[in-house]
Amino acid sequence: MSEIIILFLGAISAGLLGSLTGLGGGVIIIPLLTLGFGVPMHYAIGASLISVIGTSSGAAVAFVKEGFTNMRIGMFLEIATTAGAIVGALVSGMLNPNTIGIIFASILLLTVVLNLKGKPDHQESLIKGSLEDKLKLYGTFPDKGIMKSYAARNTIPGFFMMMFAGAMSGLLGIGSGALKVLAMDNMMRLPFKVSTTTSNFMIGVTAVASSLIYFQRGEIIPVIVAPVLVGVVVGSFIGSKTLMVSKTKKLKTFFAIVITILSIYMMYNGIRSNFS
Repeated sequence: MSEIIILFLGAISAGLLGSLTGLGGGVIIIPLLTLGFGVPMHYAIGASLISVIGTSSGAAVAFVKEGFTNMRIGMFLEIATTAGAIVGALVSGMLNPNTIGIIFASILLLTVVLNLKGKPDHQESLIKGSLEDKLKLYGTFPDKGIMKSYAARNTIPGFFMMMFAGAMSGLLGIGSGALKVLAMDNMMRLPFKVSTTTSNFMIGVTAVASSLIYFQRGEIIPVIVAPVLVGVVVGSFIGSKTLMVSKTKKLKTFFAIVITILSIYMMYNGIRSNFS
């Protein structure tokens, strides 16, 4: 019982840190479970995926209601992320846990760098007859009381980048939100508010696809998943409230340093074959 309480408190911390950094609780949950509690890597990934579903769902509903999320773009790109997530989950079952740990650390370092970079804010006009026009990958969003129009660009490169993001989510048990935003911001040139909220909507759907593979393999353990899910949701809620009254830039820099150290430690343990 005491271990479950400690795990619950650890999951709250993971949700809090994930929310404050914008990286999601999964990036903390995996190291917490594997290095802190000795949970086998694949069981930790299964628990993390369930927590990703829980944390993304509440925020996704709110963003859809506010008119920021582009459901059509999200569902189109979800074809790529879902396919990638299924492949990633299947590949994960064939990989050594230490190899997964090294890949996790590498992707985590990349995600931290992307998260700290300045976010471009595009607002492209629709090109008649383009692929984006035919697929209707455009829309409007509210900004300071004004409805602004936008359209996607570079759909094919963005689609393949989303497939990679989905594969990393299925392989590592993380939301891969930063990779999704990279695809929609830098490649597809969507407005930042649209890309961020649409990514948040997609993260949960992607995690559902890959979590089914882990469930089928018996790698989602209720006694681990339950405290992790509740703890991460509580921590994420606290984090969202803290962000409103905090100096976010300093917080993100501080926690980015913490997560960088954590990822280096993960890589070290992967190289030393310390994961089970």
